[in-house]
Amino acid sequence: MAVADKIENAPAERKANPVKSFITGGFGGICNVLSGHPLDTIKVRLQTMPRPPPGEKPMYTGTFDCAAKTIRQEGVRGLYRGMSAPLTGVAPIFAMCFAGYAVGKRLQQRGEDAKLTYSQIFVAGSFSGLFSTFIMAPGERIKVLLQTQGTGPNGEKKYTGMIDCAKKLYKEGGLRSVFKGSCATMLRVRVSHSWGISECQQIKNFN
Repeated sequence: MAVADKIENAPAERKANPVKSFITGGFGGICNVLSGHPLDTIKVRLQTMPRPPPGEKPMYTGTFDCAAKTIRQEGVRGLYRGMSAPLTGVAPIFAMCFAGYAVGKRLQQRGEDAKLTYSQIFVAGSFSGLFSTFIMAPGERIKVLLQTQGTGPNGEKKYTGMIDCAKKLYKEGGLRSVFKGSCATMLRVRVSHSWGISECQQIKNFN
């Protein structure tokens, strides 16, 4: 009963503005990449390091060991390897994410100060995931390929950068190669955005 009262008494919202949401989301995406990419690089290298032969130590023993070896061998810039892809991808992803959420809300708002139910917010959140997938899927693929090249036994580096990687992927298999894994990404993102946004809104209104 208390939850129902909270929903009923939740403050009304102004009609969503997709353009403003697009701009603010893009700026938030840039900040997200600059602060989080080093840890993302370490995570990917730990996940993709080759299995050591019996009796030998692994390439990295943990997070701090991976960070130390990366800085020692490649400098601090090594932690930001492959950042061009998410920087040019995550900013638009966040922009599209917030714009998609605003579009989803606007389609369901019937007045200037219409109040949405949590089920409507859940639906609006799925628009957020749908819009962002078109940029997220190829950006994630390129990022992982750039982060993991040169870490194998032979140390081969196939790509010189984001654009070179995109060109070679397209040459190898066309758009299907560039967007490989998009369906799984879309399903994951739509569900996570729907739940995340609706729960965030519920916590905001629970005071």
